[in-house]
Amino acid sequence: MTIETLDPLLDPRWDELVSSHPHASVFHTTGWLKALAKTYGYRPVALTSTGAGEHIADGVVFCEVRSRFTGARLISLPFSDHAQPLLNDGYGFTEMKQWMEAACSRGQWKYFELRPNISDLDPGSDLVATESFWLHTLDLAPSIDKIFSNLHKSCMQRRIRHAEHERLTYERSCTDRLIDDFYNLTLITRKRHRLLPQPREWFRSILTEMNPTAEIRMVRKDGDPVAAILTLRHRGTVVYKYGSSDERFHRLGGMPYLFWRLIEESKLEGVEQIDFGRTELENAGLIEFKDRIGTTMTKMSYLRYPQSERTSGAQLSRLGLQRKLLSFLPDIVSSNMGRLVYRHIA
Repeated sequence: MTIETLDPLLDPRWDELVSSHPHASVFHTTGWLKALAKTYGYRPVALTSTGAGEHIADGVVFCEVRSRFTGARLISLPFSDHAQPLLNDGYGFTEMKQWMEAACSRGQWKYFELRPNISDLDPGSDLVATESFWLHTLDLAPSIDKIFSNLHKSCMQRRIRHAEHERLTYERSCTDRLIDDFYNLTLITRKRHRLLPQPREWFRSILTEMNPTAEIRMVRKDGDPVAAILTLRHRGTVVYKYGSSDERFHRLGGMPYLFWRLIEESKLEGVEQIDFGRTELENAGLIEFKDRIGTTMTKMSYLRYPQSERTSGAQLSRLGLQRKLLSFLPDIVSSNMGRLVYRHIA
């Protein structure tokens, strides 16, 4: 079998594969790849067993990340919770894996990393599981009343009703004003958790390149932003990707209310499931919160060749002195630091 490379941003066959393959997600779409390339300068590349000019049957998409600090590597895909290789019953994976291993052995890349969400690969002993997460999904097949009854009574149901009583105003769009208010909430949230914020350009790129499948949902109290979420949609799945809130208004129940509006609207629009993203295995608080929404957990592990150390954005922003300083840095400084750091992390 011959392995070919293609540029998914220029080859229309990639969109055809993503629109039809059962394992394709929003993270495989050209909109997401364009946002990564535009914001961080990554070069998307896809491997396939299909020859040039033929109908594409399979593919594994990566971004080439080149950094003088963290080296050159292939990541499938940066800042994506998962990116399942788009194969047919595993056919072709061995040959693609051998192609990537040979490229790493020649020194072309430091390593390659796969982020599958379905454990149907046969990686062999030379691929090493480096990180594991829980992936949370909510099935929207039951009736809306049944979904509501499955929510945690005090932490979700009562807070949703309280938010309704508070008459929070709700918006769903991607206007410039909404993007700016969302980013201001993001700065507040990341500072609260002592994490570097992603650059503003990242969110603008997502909403520009993925329109109309990327949206911001926000609630306000007397005009003040209370909480917001950024969601993505591909076929029958909506992905909750980012969320932020102002802790001064937490008593109003803005975030539970936003999730309920997301569930209601997705159900009405024929969405089959909501992907609530990944959670680190040791993050008991976030696991409990997503469990209160009624999600189902599936374990997934990232795979790498060869084995190497990796520093994630969260790990980097928690290191020593930086962790202490993040609570006090002006927003413009922390935002600029995020712009400099995240492109080297992937």
